[in-house]
Amino acid sequence: MTVFGLTLAGLLQVASVHLQPGVARPGDAVLVTVLGVTKAPSGTLGPQTLDFLPIADGFQALVALSVEASIGPRELSVDLIPEGGAETTITGTLDLEAPGWPKRELKVAKKFTSPSKAEQLRSARDQKAFEDAFDVDLEPWLFGSDFTWPRPPEITAPFGDLRLMNGKKKSQHFGMDLDGNTGDPITAANAGEVVMVRDCFGSGNTVLVHHGGRLFTAYFHLSKFEVKEGDLVKAGQRLGKVGKTGRVTGPHLHFGVKLDGRWVDPQSLLELKFFERGGALPAPKTPELGG
Repeated sequence: MTVFGLTLAGLLQVASVHLQPGVARPGDAVLVTVLGVTKAPSGTLGPQTLDFLPIADGFQALVALSVEASIGPRELSVDLIPEGGAETTITGTLDLEAPGWPKRELKVAKKFTSPSKAEQLRSARDQKAFEDAFDVDLEPWLFGSDFTWPRPPEITAPFGDLRLMNGKKKSQHFGMDLDGNTGDPITAANAGEVVMVRDCFGSGNTVLVHHGGRLFTAYFHLSKFEVKEGDLVKAGQRLGKVGKTGRVTGPHLHFGVKLDGRWVDPQSLLELKFFERGGALPAPKTPELGG
């Protein structure tokens, strides 16, 4: 975590901006936390606008970096009004390193690469259902703890895989595959509202959970559902069971994270610390910026 501090008269720290992580990759989720202010800040991370949500002691903005983001430094700029002070801009830098996407070839049933007209219509209906589920306002966080794995993290296919299907069709893997046997439990990565429970052509039995802030976790290929749409779930609550429904070569959980319209690396979200505060935060590693 990188900490950018704002001081008053060079002595009393009244506001601070915390950036997680200090170094990221295209496709990562990045968290900007502002502490010590009561008025919502504004800001940007490179070309992206920061949408801040209120938390108990400040504000947070979660940013989805595009998988096509350019490598190199990206400027963070946050405008804030500290208690009893004038409007100030704090700036810093997020370094983006090369993602190094792995490549693999998959053998997939022909019906999934050459679907019939009826299957194409079904897939289109599924896509519309996803779009409707993701169409939400920027609401406050629905969770009170950091994100955790929905299954033991035995990763069989990481986020970003560049795939060649049956030697022809190219695609990129916008999720993470976790190993499991049919019937193994799947739990919610955090608290939220279930906004989709659906049997889809490609993703099979699918659960989507909205965690507030246009942040979703996705669970694909289930063999059984244990929730319904509209349920409010707690972190660690059972959602269903591992299966091999939809476009798969065997049983596993495809775990996805969608943030503000972009799929991001689930592991990057799980590594963020939403609730470290005060003394739990590491000392600043950069010069103080601001006035």
